[in-house]
Amino acid sequence: MPLRDHVATSIRRYLGDLDGCDNGDLYEIALRELEIPLFAEVLSHCEGNQSRAAGMLGIHRATLRKKLREYGLA
Repeated sequence: MPLRDHVATSIRRYLGDLDGCDNGDLYEIALRELEIPLFAEVLSHCEGNQSRAAGMLGIHRATLRKKLREYGLA
């Protein structure tokens, strides 16, 4: 099953849990909820090597470091 199918299932479930209440920052919530485990798992896979993890993610190491600090993963 492709990752996008898992994400779509999770979003449908989340929207159902909202029970009709609108959430004005869904994009930010979804991005955060995806990035935190993505960065944690890729870093683990790369044995903590941030340069390698950033390369695997296709982002600059400085961007990865900033996001890790932002999410309290540093």
